Amino acid sequence: MNLTFFDQFASPYLLTIPLILVSMLFPTMLIPSLNNRWITNRLSTLQSWLLHLITKQLMIPLNKKGHKWALILTSLMMLLLTINLLGLLPYTFTPTTQLSMNMALAFPLWLATFLTGLRNQPSISLGHLLPEGTPTLLIPALIMIETTSLLIRPLALGVRLTANLTAGHLLIQLISTATIAMMPILPTVSLLTTLILLLLTILEIAVAMIQAYVFVLLLSLYLQENI
Repeated sequence: MNLTFFDQFASPYLLTIPLILVSMLFPTMLIPSLNNRWITNRLSTLQSWLLHLITKQLMIPLNKKGHKWALILTSLMMLLLTINLLGLLPYTFTPTTQLSMNMALAFPLWLATFLTGLRNQPSISLGHLLPEGTPTLLIPALIMIETTSLLIRPLALGVRLTANLTAGHLLIQLISTATIAMMPILPTVSLLTTLILLLLTILEIAVAMIQAYVFVLLLSLYLQENI
């Protein structure tokens, strides 16, 4: 029974071919592409409004030098948002529940922000490893602590996204299994758990959107420190 709860987090296969790439690319195909018409339809207008709102929110903590990252950050936000939301549908797979995928997104982007800081302002970037006015005896310990906190940033990004989505999906499956099991025995309790399941699903929709936003927002904050 315990194995079946975690089967939903296993990467899907078809004829021994992993479908993780399909599950990542399919959500992006649902986003309508812009056309050259003067008057667009309602879906394209809503998409343009959403992209403008997301880009505006992500660019608030950045100065003008960081605005060149707008396309990367907005595209990452839309990718995570669509994957997280579509993963809540029945008979679907959520790639962001895999730590390997989240680390593959977090580590290169964090490394790009760090290398950008080393190239543009090496003194300030390395100065973050040692606060000003540190006593001489504490310098080696603080350098090690600050270096560890710097290197653990991509791991924290990946683990945060994975843990939140995995916990939510697992809790939904546990409550739904209990609801189906109690339906012929205790219909009143089953109705109550159905209401709890509905509220939890609404909460998971909010978590899916918030975690995508937090992931990209933290990357933008890391970028702001290095530009």
